[in-house]
Amino acid sequence: MARTRGRITPLLALTLAAGLTLTATACGGDSDASDGAKSSGGAGGPVVVATTTWEAAFAKAAGAKDVEVIVPSSAQHAPDYDPKPSDLAAVAKADFVLYAPFEPYAEQIKEAAGSDAELVEEKLDNDPAKVKAEVTRLGKLFGTEKDAAKWNKSFDAEYATLRKDLEKAWPDGKAPTAVAQVYSAWAAKMAGARIVGTYGPEAVTAKQLADLSKEKPALVLDNVHMSTGKVLPDSGARQVGIVNYPARDLDLLAVYRNAATTVEKAMKASA
Repeated sequence: MARTRGRITPLLALTLAAGLTLTATACGGDSDASDGAKSSGGAGGPVVVATTTWEAAFAKAAGAKDVEVIVPSSAQHAPDYDPKPSDLAAVAKADFVLYAPFEPYAEQIKEAAGSDAELVEEKLDNDPAKVKAEVTRLGKLFGTEKDAAKWNKSFDAEYATLRKDLEKAWPDGKAPTAVAQVYSAWAAKMAGARIVGTYGPEAVTAKQLADLSKEKPALVLDNVHMSTGKVLPDSGARQVGIVNYPARDLDLLAVYRNAATTVEKAMKASA
């Protein structure tokens, strides 16, 4: 879809809002060796190119239908990916280009964007309030506000259910104590855990390890994308990995379901 201005006109925004319907998909496997694939596209909507599945999932939640991802979901550490010429060519055709400022290739992406493309710096965080705010913001940019609002409503319902189920799984009916990597704290919050300390994204220092050990946490919620290995190896705490990036189906809700399953298993094992 070509544009002559950096933003969608009000008339086109109304057309998009009326014609786009939010599609929620179940969590799929992440066995692909290379994505670079689009989600199910819809004619007439904005063309969105996102650096990773995380940005792309926000776009999909906001109502975008034609979304292309640059970094394969199979990449263990997305920020380390080296964009290929074909990736940058795709960026040049986009109406919206979504990226995160912490990604080393952000400057390459911005330089490759076409003159009509609108660069959107994403605020990546799976904290519920921040997720809903970002989905709402993107919905306004894409002209898909109704779809974004619908997704936020489904998110509220899903999150409430997961939170209730996790509370039922508390060992002895008491909220567990947890230490979390800063980008995994949202999972501890969803579980209703009492967060007694956080670490990262920098390497954990000896003093931090000593301070965290004193808290005697039951759980350590690590970030699989930025893991520094076993954080408290001799503390008796059960460490689990939390995944922030959605799979290639771009189902952001699946990230919460998977984290809930992971934490619930850890709580039951530590009971």
